[in-house]
Amino acid sequence: MPNYNAVTKHITLPDGRQISIETGKLAKFADGAVVVRLGDAMLLATVVSQPSSRGDVDFLPLSVDYQEKFGGAGNIPGSFQRREGRLSDYEILVCRIVDRILRPMFPKDYHYEVQVMITLISADKTVQPDALAALAASAALSISDIPFAGPISEVRVARIDGKLQINPLTADIARADIDLIVGATADSVAMVEGEMNEVSEEEMVEAIAFAHEAIKEQVRVQLELAAEVEKSHVKREYPKYEENDDLKKRIQEGVYEQAYQIAKSGNPSKAGRKEGFGAIKKSLTEKLLEEQPELDMKMFGRYYSSAEKKAIRDMMIKERTRLDGRQLTEIRPIWSEVNYLPGAHGSALFTRGETQSLTTVALGTKLDEQIIDTAMTSGYSKFMLHYNFPAFSTGEVKPNRGPGRREIGHGNLAQRSLKKVMPSDDENPYTVRIVSDILESNGSSSMATVCAGSMALMDAGIPVRAAVSGIAMGLVQDKETGEYAVLSDILGDEDHLGDMDFKVTGTEKGIVACQMDIKIQGLSAEIMTAALHQAREGRLHILREMAKTIAAPAAELKPHTPRSHKMLIDKEFIGAIIGPGGKVIQQIQKDTNATVIIEEKDEKGHVSIYASNQEDMQAAIDRIRAIAAVPEIGETYKGKVRSIQPYGAFVEIMPGKDGLLHISEVAHERLASLEGVLEVGQEIDVKLLDIDKKTGKYRLSRKVLLAKPERTADSNGAA
Repeated sequence: MPNYNAVTKHITLPDGRQISIETGKLAKFADGAVVVRLGDAMLLATVVSQPSSRGDVDFLPLSVDYQEKFGGAGNIPGSFQRREGRLSDYEILVCRIVDRILRPMFPKDYHYEVQVMITLISADKTVQPDALAALAASAALSISDIPFAGPISEVRVARIDGKLQINPLTADIARADIDLIVGATADSVAMVEGEMNEVSEEEMVEAIAFAHEAIKEQVRVQLELAAEVEKSHVKREYPKYEENDDLKKRIQEGVYEQAYQIAKSGNPSKAGRKEGFGAIKKSLTEKLLEEQPELDMKMFGRYYSSAEKKAIRDMMIKERTRLDGRQLTEIRPIWSEVNYLPGAHGSALFTRGETQSLTTVALGTKLDEQIIDTAMTSGYSKFMLHYNFPAFSTGEVKPNRGPGRREIGHGNLAQRSLKKVMPSDDENPYTVRIVSDILESNGSSSMATVCAGSMALMDAGIPVRAAVSGIAMGLVQDKETGEYAVLSDILGDEDHLGDMDFKVTGTEKGIVACQMDIKIQGLSAEIMTAALHQAREGRLHILREMAKTIAAPAAELKPHTPRSHKMLIDKEFIGAIIGPGGKVIQQIQKDTNATVIIEEKDEKGHVSIYASNQEDMQAAIDRIRAIAAVPEIGETYKGKVRSIQPYGAFVEIMPGKDGLLHISEVAHERLASLEGVLEVGQEIDVKLLDIDKKTGKYRLSRKVLLAKPERTADSNGAA
């Protein structure tokens, strides 16, 4: 008999498919474990929280990991070790969308290490597992005794053929003009991320509202599941913050008015503001330590941060102005430059306020395409964007350990944005890599990457369909009065102090990508719509500033950019161009300094040629044309004698194409042999008389190109 007592609940999707949530069967040592299934896709989510915390931790040490098991998809990893290694970028992106909605759902004073692990243990090619990951994580937390203000869930909402769908089939997503992952509680939306085909603000809000209705049902089912699991009925106890109302009041009185005035002064310098706020904290700390040498500095820091935060937020709502003196809708000063780096194929320097991106574009061949090898997908990508955030960009010292999850997430948002305006493969033969290096950062560095990347693509001469800009929106809302202020182009401090970080990218026509994190409960559709419309005005302003530097793709590629040329050949010539062991194509590349790539598609040979100058390009084209050209009856060719036989000679009229020059077609006079008439290696002009329809052999003639000899008197004196 099995030693488990499984509990299973079901969620019915609008299209009739069912999601099951099962607990009690797997991973019973975890604090919470569930298996979520849709079709053949199965995700195991486990959650464990340490029973004790480190004394020096004053934050939530939460880690979320998502991993796909290749075996669950019937695949073997393509890595050298043939086993799962570090998380792929896709897996990290799934970790992020789950982490961003879970993190605010824990009590602020819960400082015990929490590890959420989500594993794809069975794959279904028709199901996208990223839309199920947060549901699985939330269900595991909900049935545990870990303090958690959920349940929450996330769904994919896509508009396909004009109709909104929840968690659509994988094959249908390619036709979607809206593709969003939306996360929410039963009461309010908390996270949005995705891409669109230049849609309006109203269309985006409609899709989010549609997703929220589906999430409400998923939350209800999780509550039913938790009600049947005894462990979840009583959440574990943990030490709460000690409170000192007198100290809290003194700090509030000693900080609020001074912080309010510094915030109101509108100092445009981040360093200047930091110095001003730091002076207040230093003065108050010294004063209180004189009075209370045993002052609890952790408690002091908590109360001080709360008082300073309230003063700044109140100032923004009441004064309708910003920390750096801007109006709520005002964008920081922008300056930009293209072609800054002469060695790059395209480059742009974009600076907005105290945020700066130096971005490059490199154009490569098909050989430079990125290999995609995951449990769910495999193939190649010819468009990449990488985002780097070195410590010096914020004036800090940190070891350089390569891109972290934040860098991968920001790069993905920018890549999604620019992907929407990239030309088709027919219009752009290149593999494109964009690299954004953030040199200064005070808010919206990912949006600076979008702007700089758009300009660098145009500088490189890539025929993008439109320019793309991005803006980060913020929100400050008073919970008691309901008053709020929507902030355009937020600073780093405004992101930290605010209730929302809403990044929106788009063209002049509409939105192409977004990423939203909401830190408060109950954000209304009214505020979200207002933020989106305010973002549109900001995006259009930024686009106008970008157009002052570059308004359209450069008409010509940079002189050092590799040139490209595409040819279609009959597939029967692919082998001749490659040659035995690749000898022919390697020789062509060696002789012409060009890169030649051949693929067979649609019963044709697709030849891509890349060269650094037109002379090398033409030489490679001529060599390939010579091999792939089809001889035509009636045409004259300069051929080379390859061999001589008693009945004639074999003459090469094109590379790899020999024809028979019969002895009777060599000259007008009758020849007994070809000795002394032709030699191997000799070049002669011949005409193609016929091609045998059955064998494809060529019949050549030399005599038809020679002048006929004049007739002379015979031996009887006749003329």
